Amino acid sequence: MRSIQIAIDGPSGAGKSTMAKLLSKRLGFMYLDTGAMYRALALKAIRMNIDPKDREKVVGLLPSLDIKIEYKNGNQVILLDGEDVSEKIRTEQVSMGASDVSAIPEVREKLVKMQQEIACDNNVVMDGRDIGTHVLPNAQIKIFLTASVEERAKRRYKELKEKGLLTRTYEELVKEIETRDYNDSHRSVSPLRKAEDAILLDTSNLSIEETVEEILKIIKMKGFDNVI
Repeated sequence: MRSIQIAIDGPSGAGKSTMAKLLSKRLGFMYLDTGAMYRALALKAIRMNIDPKDREKVVGLLPSLDIKIEYKNGNQVILLDGEDVSEKIRTEQVSMGASDVSAIPEVREKLVKMQQEIACDNNVVMDGRDIGTHVLPNAQIKIFLTASVEERAKRRYKELKEKGLLTRTYEELVKEIETRDYNDSHRSVSPLRKAEDAILLDTSNLSIEETVEEILKIIKMKGFDNVI
């Protein structure tokens, strides 16, 4: 029987990872945060004083790239060269670096292959920016999650403040999100865009639980009542 694939795409800060984690626990599916893989590579580049925009040097890191995804107490753990970097990859510097390395064709080719192999053998909820259009084009359920720039900046500000990682003003976060949106949607390789068969869900005025319920309605509508 073919595995069930749920693809959640959308811009930075739309709540993709939060939704994907909650859904995976609710459904008993594997959760794969693809963005974390790009973040891990960006962190490796930054640690080695390599500009994430430097295609040649970043590509040079790929042969020895050691990224593993494990699950501890139901939570995804990202290992880079054996080190748990799950929190270290959540800084703004790494976030911007991830956008840069993800625009490099060779990087996407390697990481997408890893992601497809995982999805082939497991029921998965996968989130990113080109899951429904490129990574899992045949996913049975595709959702494009979005929210206003202002709402996404508010959420990011709150998240960083709670983690003690806040180094930007709200206004600076708005500008960074606008820049990230532009970069992600204008890159030449797998740009951020809604798949034709994806369902658009704007979460600007929805709580986390309300968003989960809306996605569960979509899953039922697609004929997968048996997994809920």
